[in-house]
Amino acid sequence: MKHFSNRYIFIFSAIMVVIVAALLSLAATLLQPAQERNLEIEKKKSMLESIRIPATRENTVELYSKYIKESFVLNSKGEVVEGTDPFTVVLRGEQKKPLEQQALPVFRAVNDEGEPLIILPVEGKGLWGPINGYVSLRKDMNTIYGVTFDHKGETPGLGAEINTTPFESMFHDKKLYDDQEFVSIKVLKGGADPNDIHGVDAISGGTITSKGLEKMLFDCIVKYDDYLLKNRN
Repeated sequence: MKHFSNRYIFIFSAIMVVIVAALLSLAATLLQPAQERNLEIEKKKSMLESIRIPATRENTVELYSKYIKESFVLNSKGEVVEGTDPFTVVLRGEQKKPLEQQALPVFRAVNDEGEPLIILPVEGKGLWGPINGYVSLRKDMNTIYGVTFDHKGETPGLGAEINTTPFESMFHDKKLYDDQEFVSIKVLKGGADPNDIHGVDAISGGTITSKGLEKMLFDCIVKYDDYLLKNRN
């Protein structure tokens, strides 16, 4: 009788595992389109924020169509590569490849004044996880128009401050180049000189995240060096 009872429990447990697994798989399949849609909206919303266009979930798609005019992929020589959708490029995956094999997305936009801008995606490492964002440049391919940053798992009030308006607004009108030399932006502990066109203040108490963001900006944007120099006005 005990042997029968144990066998019953085993069979019942196995059946329940199969049922639960099937339900979870079905739920994941049903939710996938919504998850992909949410990711698409979040990416478009972040790009809009990088050109100083505030957006909500409800109006993001409409505003994206209005302000983002064109997108394409470059190689490390600044040449346009056909056949790749820039919106679907995953930077984390691209960064694992040799530079000459990486796809570098570019998004062309305009602001409310009709000024042409380009948007470049960036991704790197913070203290507790990935950090990412978008940097928009004016038509001189040197001056930062706006930025937006995000993070996974940074400490609230410290590293998480990278996606606050006070921090992001410090990047407005900073320069990536010193004449023809790419120098990027320094995130300086103790504060940047107000006249430093290449520096912003680091996050108080968030030194590792600040330096990670500084490295992210240099490592990601320097890959566009040939394209930026060839198209500077």
